Amino acid sequence: MNYKITNLSSGAIHFLNESEKETFFKINYLYKNGSYQYEEENLTERKNKIKDKALTLLTYICLYAAFTLSLLLYIKNYY
Repeated sequence: MNYKITNLSSGAIHFLNESEKETFFKINYLYKNGSYQYEEENLTERKNKIKDKALTLLTYICLYAAFTLSLLLYIKNYY
């Protein structure tokens, strides 16, 4: 898995894999004075969500096309 770690105070961005992330948070603390110091985003999960949305859209387009073609065939055969 790949992660994007953003330092909220300085805006520095780090792109890390899972083992690097564990090492990073052993050295740097996630919390500072009771508030988050870093924002963590799972890039692999984000990529999978984008793929799922694209596949869902493709499914709807195929269903619409199949319905339209079946309607045209019905009209052609019975009228």
